[in-house]
Amino acid sequence: MKRFKKSIRVIVLILFVGICGVVALNYPKLTILTGYSAKNINSSVFVANRSLEYTDTNDNNFSPVNLADDKIDVEERVTISSVFGLKERKAIYREGLGSVLIDDDFDEDKLALVPNRTITDTGLAYPYGDLKQKDTVFTTINYDTVTKAVASIFDTNGENIQKTRAVMVLYKDQIIAEKYINGLDKDSKLLGWSMTKSILSTVYGVLQGQGKIDIYSKAPIEEWQNDVRKEITINNLLQMNCGLEWEEDYGSISDVTKMLYVASDMTTPQIHKKAIHKPNEYWYYSSGVSNLLSGILRKQFKNYQEYLDYPYREFIDKIGMHSMLMETDMKGNYVGSSYAWATVRDWGKFGLLYLHKGNWNGTQIFNPEWVDYVTTPSPTSNGDYGGHFWLNSGGFYPDAPRDMFSANGFQGQRVFVIPSKDLVIVRFGLIGDAGVDFNTFLKEITEAVE
Repeated sequence: MKRFKKSIRVIVLILFVGICGVVALNYPKLTILTGYSAKNINSSVFVANRSLEYTDTNDNNFSPVNLADDKIDVEERVTISSVFGLKERKAIYREGLGSVLIDDDFDEDKLALVPNRTITDTGLAYPYGDLKQKDTVFTTINYDTVTKAVASIFDTNGENIQKTRAVMVLYKDQIIAEKYINGLDKDSKLLGWSMTKSILSTVYGVLQGQGKIDIYSKAPIEEWQNDVRKEITINNLLQMNCGLEWEEDYGSISDVTKMLYVASDMTTPQIHKKAIHKPNEYWYYSSGVSNLLSGILRKQFKNYQEYLDYPYREFIDKIGMHSMLMETDMKGNYVGSSYAWATVRDWGKFGLLYLHKGNWNGTQIFNPEWVDYVTTPSPTSNGDYGGHFWLNSGGFYPDAPRDMFSANGFQGQRVFVIPSKDLVIVRFGLIGDAGVDFNTFLKEITEAVE
């Protein structure tokens, strides 16, 4: 009996030391960790209408985020996360603006302006309305191959490797395949993460087409006017080759994690970075650049309400992406790097808008030349990146068509646009290329289309 008690004490001691070790190792990261958990829980519950339990089990169940203890006040729409009571962070939900991670200086009682939305019922079938599509069978499609390809990137028998949550394949505006995991369906809102960058780029495309901005003009940043950074153009920012210093590392305390989980104004961190290369000489992916662009966008309007309304009025609601919500930071800026939510079908509409070169059922949302712009490879990107869109012109996916381009997000969120095949493919999941063979998946889908 004494041996047994001693063994129990040893086991408890080992566990305690182990837990202390994990906490000590991650303590400097706890602000980021608890910030991520509080924000993600809040958005999942109050934007996407999922439960705390669902989110903790499915979205926040990876190390070290799963160390967080999450609490929720449904009535006040508040989430609080901490690790063993340490580094407590708070996120709140605001109707029309989504969830925001806040600090002690944030005034929760201050009335916030919200975007004006126009929800229209066109009386048409998807994608130009919400009615059910007519059954259409294309003789140019091998449906068995498409069905098998879609099923192949979903986990079976508890594998939990590919972690695909939803897939939709559109051909000639028709849904030819659509599949969801249990618990999600066509009405479920999903976070696009960095696919939001392509949404932001599209807003610039609309402005450009309306003659309200010139993307080849110098970036209007006051802090840059007395040094070499004054030569940076909006185009350089959209193409991610501005030459500014930045660290895009999500596994450490880096520029991007501090921006997303500490900064009150996410449009400013990239502004204060020095130039380490000349524009067009060095491509580097930076979420800081995208949020800087959101700040520049805000400067294009005479008041804040116009900034809030413009993306929805001129683009998002105009094509019926009514489920979409773009979240703002503490200062009211759209988080253009990361935080747009919508259903799979509405993300599919976004892909179709580009497939049709900006034309939406007869209405030109942006000029066709904008598609040429975003699909032109950024200098030094090896053909992988354009104007806030990813490209396949360099053959990143060797067995997919070279004209394919896509909006990409963390954990493998994708909207693939393949003009040569008249295809749009949407995929949502919790892991990307590390767990999913996108190359084979795309090869099988495109080969199924004659």
